[in-house]
Amino acid sequence: MSNTIPVGSNNVASRMADIASAPNPQLSKLATRYRGATVEDLDPPSALSCNPTDPISHALLSAFERDYTHLTVVSFSNRALLGYLSIPHLRILLDTGKVKETDEVSKAMVKFRRKGKVYKVITMQTPLEELELFFNGGENGENGKQEFAVVTDERRRFVLGVATRTDLEEFARRRPA
Repeated sequence: MSNTIPVGSNNVASRMADIASAPNPQLSKLATRYRGATVEDLDPPSALSCNPTDPISHALLSAFERDYTHLTVVSFSNRALLGYLSIPHLRILLDTGKVKETDEVSKAMVKFRRKGKVYKVITMQTPLEELELFFNGGENGENGKQEFAVVTDERRRFVLGVATRTDLEEFARRRPA
């Protein structure tokens, strides 16, 4: 008896192998280096959050001190995730005079739309292939490139960190082929 599985077999293991080996055009050449790694392996820094009523100057200083490019914005009363603040975009808003450093963060933040929108839940256990797919606009990235992902627990109750596209690229570069 042969140890080979005929092509076109209905064998579940055979089908899973086909799926696993199928190339995904939305993944980079570096994706082969992930080898089962998850977001936790990126060791994302803790999220730095601010409140919508905080002055923009406070958010800028906090981000600068920790060399962060994105801050999460949470509700003062219940710590619910409301949106985020992109520091590069904030600098553009400041330079063009659309906001001032004394304005509240709420004036410059990007608010998450809650109604009728499905968000991809990124946890510490999310495979890096899924994270890259999300960054490239697939699988709930809404087909637009994403620069960062908010890492939460499974139930989205706590913000655990922020993973960026750069974090993922650096991880793949450091990992041997």
